[in-house]
Amino acid sequence: DSDKVIAALKELKIKVVYNSNNSTITRQMYVQRLKGFNIESNILDFYTSASIASSEITRLKQKATIYVIGEMGLKEELKRCGHEVVNAESNHEEVDFVIVGLDRALTYAKLAFAQRCILEGTAKFYATNADTSLPVAAGLLPGAGVMVNAVETCTGQKPVKVFGKPNPEGIQSILKETNSNPSRSVIFGDRLNTDILAGNRAGINTALVLTGVTKTSDVEVLRGDTDRSP
Repeated sequence: DSDKVIAALKELKIKVVYNSNNSTITRQMYVQRLKGFNIESNILDFYTSASIASSEITRLKQKATIYVIGEMGLKEELKRCGHEVVNAESNHEEVDFVIVGLDRALTYAKLAFAQRCILEGTAKFYATNADTSLPVAAGLLPGAGVMVNAVETCTGQKPVKVFGKPNPEGIQSILKETNSNPSRSVIFGDRLNTDILAGNRAGINTALVLTGVTKTSDVEVLRGDTDRSP
């Protein structure tokens, strides 16, 4: 009944936005997904690790040259902000940023070019998120953190910044953009180590939903862990 809950919140003039670590799809695709659940929204209601990364990179440099280990969602967000997204055949010395997200078509050549951009060029290394796993209907698959760790390993460098949850900067930027008071805001999520941890770190209220990956028994194990407790 999530559609009814969201409709009720909107009737009360409560701002509802959506925050996802998934950098593989565009915000417009999220709009269409929610439409399938009878929930009306627009792209400005969505803050993905890709859109947050794109906004932050734009603040650092207008029209940057960027090499992406990632998928369409991340590339499209960067292009939407006016950046040039290049491929592994480009000149590594011209790359300003290497941004790493989930890439289900990761290759040795992609890693090698990212390594070259960072070690032989002047590119700064950023990541959308560091999720170790990706929940799917059949279980778990490797998450974006696997790609991030691969670039860390071959360069000996950690990302300058990881934009997604549980890092609080993404939520803090959402609060700022929506002019929201942290003490009057709440994040609903199904993952203790990303959604709830990020909310607690950002200083907002948190609420755990049990329709996702977390069970009641997982919460009971965390008694006393104030960082990850809702």
